[in-house]
Amino acid sequence: MTSPVSAAVPDGGASPIGRLCLVVLAGVSAGFGHAPFDLWLVALIAFAVLLHLVTTAQTPRRGAFLLWLGGAAYFAASLNWLVEPFLVDAATTGWMAPFALIAMAGGLALFWWLAGWIALRSIAPAHKVARLASLVGLLLLAEMARAVVFTGFPWAHPGHVLIGAPLLALAGIAGAHGLTLIVLTIAGCMAYFGPSRPVAAIALMAVPLFGAIWLGAVVPPAPPPAADAPIIRLVQPNAPQHLKWRADMIPVFFQRALNLSATSGAAAPDLIIWPETSLPVLLENSAPERARIAAAAGGAMTLVGAQRFQGFQPRNSLAFLDQTGAVRAVYDKHRLVPFGEYMPGGMVANALGLRGLAERLDGGYVPGAGPSLMSLGAGLGQAFPMICYEAIFARDLGRASRGDWIVQVTNDAWFGRFSGPYQHLALARLRAVEQRLPLLRTANTGVSAVIDARGRVTAMLPLNTAGALDAPLPVALPPSLYARTGDTPIIFLVLLATAALLAKACWPQALRPGN
Repeated sequence: MTSPVSAAVPDGGASPIGRLCLVVLAGVSAGFGHAPFDLWLVALIAFAVLLHLVTTAQTPRRGAFLLWLGGAAYFAASLNWLVEPFLVDAATTGWMAPFALIAMAGGLALFWWLAGWIALRSIAPAHKVARLASLVGLLLLAEMARAVVFTGFPWAHPGHVLIGAPLLALAGIAGAHGLTLIVLTIAGCMAYFGPSRPVAAIALMAVPLFGAIWLGAVVPPAPPPAADAPIIRLVQPNAPQHLKWRADMIPVFFQRALNLSATSGAAAPDLIIWPETSLPVLLENSAPERARIAAAAGGAMTLVGAQRFQGFQPRNSLAFLDQTGAVRAVYDKHRLVPFGEYMPGGMVANALGLRGLAERLDGGYVPGAGPSLMSLGAGLGQAFPMICYEAIFARDLGRASRGDWIVQVTNDAWFGRFSGPYQHLALARLRAVEQRLPLLRTANTGVSAVIDARGRVTAMLPLNTAGALDAPLPVALPPSLYARTGDTPIIFLVLLATAALLAKACWPQALRPGN
């Protein structure tokens, strides 16, 4: 009897071309673990195949290349939505789309290549357990580095495949990197047992299933909202990106958002939230528009995505408006999208006429001061605001005081209609679980959603649909272990364990005790 891993990839049995094809297939299959597919069991098997192929390569150089190739295939499949921003103005920038995806996938995979090269160079093939263990540890460290280097891009971590599984609850203990450690450890064990103990390899697939059943039994659901919980209205105007800033369509979408904000005879909500950059004029010049918003809101306060200048610095902002439309507080986005909201290179890029794809104000946006809380008054408490892309950075929530809930405004029209918006929603669910705080997100074209402190979507507006959603603010839970400690414990443990493995493997035999 042979396992799926050993049957498909026997040691030394695959031709060089066949092994390359299997590596690419494994990488692509692992990408199907992310939304909208959420095939997390398929991803576990695919990662096991990839680790087996890498650790049984004939040379460290070959193994590192295979890991780079598999990583590039994985990132290309997971991040296929990266082509969408270039297709908004396809006639001008459409030709860049495939090059952008290939460059991004290949660049991110370099982190995996380095991890593979160090592990395979340091530990001989005969020590398969140590080789696999060090590779798992180094891959996790590579993913941690990928989350911070060059501003960081913590999207499509291997652990994110568990967002669509009941194992998501474990993120409250160890965060996204803890989920990655679980995925890679199970895959590494399957890769080890596959060739020699196929029954054990197959049995390992039951571990996450039983873990999910156990978690479902012991982790209680979030309590229902209190009877007097504030009612929040999410407004989704559904403005396609290629039309959003067209002169004749700007008033159409603004009026649509006003109509969706109106109470229409029903009780007014306590707060209305509009998506990112939904105010059609600069915030400082918006007195007439804010008066119209206040009139439509019918006495409710409003959070509105806006653009503004602070001095000569353009900002992507979230403005808190009172019942009269007056601005009571402003939060400025501090995590800007490279090549989208600004061009790396600053003045040089401007001199060359290079602009970010999402850049609306000359020179691109300037980042705000950093994470902060926004006080919304009695009943609504303090919200932790995030604008679009900021929701993928878990560590930012630990840089400010804990709020009462999280609000995300975004314009996911840039992400297309297939995988991007759903992956962005999944990452918002992950943030809610990590902090055990409810999260409400309003997206221009969707998916707008109410997420409770356990990461469950309790209400949502479908993608590419105009609408408004009223929902009570879910209950916050006590801070999770991850909310208290962040990534520090897992970074320390993985660094210590991986360093010990590599030191033992590299320590000259003559210097070991007993020689």
